[in-house]
Amino acid sequence: MDEEQPDLSHDMDLVTVFQSAGTNSEMEAVQVKSLLEANGIEAVLVGDGILPNLPDEIRVPKEDAPRAEQLIRDALAAGPEGAAEAEAEGEGRVG
Repeated sequence: MDEEQPDLSHDMDLVTVFQSAGTNSEMEAVQVKSLLEANGIEAVLVGDGILPNLPDEIRVPKEDAPRAEQLIRDALAAGPEGAAEAEAEGEGRVG
């Protein structure tokens, strides 16, 4: 009887590309997650809403980390208006 072997490669290992703590950390993390997903990068929000003193993190597959980090840097440099514009542009490419 052949059993499927689990994929032991590390290609899909998740790495943290964004971390935020404080009263607005979940909101910031959700915005970053939306930005990444709008640009075709699968992202996972890791956090604990019950214990807001713990940081919220965004994790992506290791192979997408460099691109995700660049998108985040560009969005932070452009400010809130630039982040909204980049997200809108990404949504236009996906849809």
